[in-house]
Amino acid sequence: RCRKMGCAGSQPTPPPAAEGPMPTVRFETTMGTFEAELYLSELPLTVSSFVDLVQTGFYDGIHFHRVIKGFMLQFGCPHAKDANAPNAGTGGPPPRSSYKNLVSGATVTRLHDGSIKDEFTSKRSNEPFTLSMANTGAPDSGGSQFFVNTVHNDFLDWFSPGTSKHPVFGRVTSGQDVVRAIEAVATDKGKGDRPIQPVRMVSVTVTLPAEQPAQS
Repeated sequence: RCRKMGCAGSQPTPPPAAEGPMPTVRFETTMGTFEAELYLSELPLTVSSFVDLVQTGFYDGIHFHRVIKGFMLQFGCPHAKDANAPNAGTGGPPPRSSYKNLVSGATVTRLHDGSIKDEFTSKRSNEPFTLSMANTGAPDSGGSQFFVNTVHNDFLDWFSPGTSKHPVFGRVTSGQDVVRAIEAVATDKGKGDRPIQPVRMVSVTVTLPAEQPAQS
């Protein structure tokens, strides 16, 4: 999980340009739809694992289990298919499950608890509307959970001086108003920051570069 503290941080800096075509993902929620691009060439293990989970329907029906206005929206725990699950925020992919590295073609096996190896390769900051991997704070503890930054949380950058290390693997490209609407929902503040009115992910779909229409 990411830390409960939050601040606006410093002013965002222009992100580095991504190389090559990027997968795109569509998040359909009970509050509307938003879309994002994924930095496959920069974080091939992280994005490939995420794409595998999307394609197998892992995320469909899961609720946002932690929402903090002025910080982020957290999602992706399988326990959170039950909107009131007491263990929401502790789950991940099946232990030692495998997925295909979409860049190299190699088969990758997740760790004993379903987590994947940390991929600290791209120095993209946790700027507003970026997608970032959640973890417990221990090395190699990220799995299926991620969060959408709603402010510039640069203290979460893996290359910052602090202990929090959360790599950015994508960015919301449309539907930012939906992200803001989810950010504004009432929550049980101080008791896990769970939305009082559950916000469910109806479906998540991904389009890979080879499937995208050619640009005219």
